[in-house]
Amino acid sequence: MEKNLKEYNSRNILVTGGASFIGSHLVELLLKSGANISVIDDMSSGKAENLLQVDKDINLIIGDVRNPDVVSKEMKRVEIVFNLAAMHGGRGYIETHPVECMNNMLLDHIVFENAAKNGVETIVHASSACVYPTNLQDKEEDRYLLSEEDANFEEPGKAFSDGEYGWAKLMGELQLNAFHKQYGINGAAARIFTAYGERENESHAAIALIAKALLKLDPYPIWGNGQQTRNFTYVKDTAMGLALAGTQTKGFETLNVGTSSHYTIMELCEVVFDFYQWRPEKFDFQLDKPVGVKSRASDNTKIKKLFGWEPTINLQEGVVKTADWYKNNINESQLADLEVKLMER
Repeated sequence: MEKNLKEYNSRNILVTGGASFIGSHLVELLLKSGANISVIDDMSSGKAENLLQVDKDINLIIGDVRNPDVVSKEMKRVEIVFNLAAMHGGRGYIETHPVECMNNMLLDHIVFENAAKNGVETIVHASSACVYPTNLQDKEEDRYLLSEEDANFEEPGKAFSDGEYGWAKLMGELQLNAFHKQYGINGAAARIFTAYGERENESHAAIALIAKALLKLDPYPIWGNGQQTRNFTYVKDTAMGLALAGTQTKGFETLNVGTSSHYTIMELCEVVFDFYQWRPEKFDFQLDKPVGVKSRASDNTKIKKLFGWEPTINLQEGVVKTADWYKNNINESQLADLEVKLMER
C-alpha cells in the first residue's frame, strides 16, 4: 500500500501534534514515503522520545499551535498539513475536561487560517468517530456500522455528537469545509475510530487493560459491564488511513479511518490474558465509571472505494504487538506508581 504514498516524495509536510501517539507513527510513515517533515508539538501529550527513531530526519518545533506566530512561520514553506494537535484523552479525560475539549475549535481555526493564508494545498484534519450521533450507538446488540453520511450538516437530525469533544471535532470539520469554500484549500476530515498500539498511554482503554494484566490486578477492574463494543484499530492502520486521505483530496471529504469489526471489552481482555498467560479469578465491573456509547465500528465502503484499502491488522495481532511493546518498555519503578493510578482507571 506504500506505493500509493509515492506522491509524498519530496513534498513539504507539516504535522501538528506529530510527537503524539498517532502523530509519531504518521511521521514515520510519511518519511518512508520520501517527504520532508516538520513537526509542531507542545509536548502536552506528545513525547520527544516518540520521535527518537526519526529525530535527525525531521524539523521539530516545540511550541503551541494556538500561537499564530509559531504556526505562520512554519506554514510558509508547507504544501500539506496534517492537523493532529488537540486537547484529548480517553473517556475519563473527555468527560471531565469539557472546557479543554472545546478549546480544540480555537486550535483548529488557527491552523486552518494560517494554512490558507500561506497557500497550503491540502489539510488533513484528524477528526473522530465521536462526531457521530450517539443514538446510532446506544445498543450493544445492534452492531451498527457508522458511515460518513450519518454525521453531516445538510440534513436535519444528522448532527448530534458524543459530548463536547465530539462537537468540537465536528465543528473542526465544519471549519475546514468553510476554508475550502472560501479559499479553495483542499480538505479531508479523517474520522479516527478507537486507535491503540505502541506509544499510547494508560489513559486509554486498551493500554489501561494491558497494564492491569501486567500488574496481575485481581479483582481485575473494568469500566462498565465489559460488553460495550469498539472497533479497536491498530495505530499503523490509523496512520495509513490518514496518509491515504491526503493523496487524492480534491475539494472537501470526510473519511472513516477504523475497522469494521465490533469487539467487546471482554474480547479484548481475553487476548491480553492469553498474551500474558494469566487470568484473574474475579472481575470488578465498575458500572459507575464513564464508558461512552455502547457500540461503535466503521463502515469502510468509502475508503475502500477511494483507495482499495481498509485496516488490515486484526485484534489478535495488534494487541500482541502492543502488549509486547508495553511489557518491554516499562520498568519496575513505573509499575509501582502505576498500580495506584490504574485502580482509579
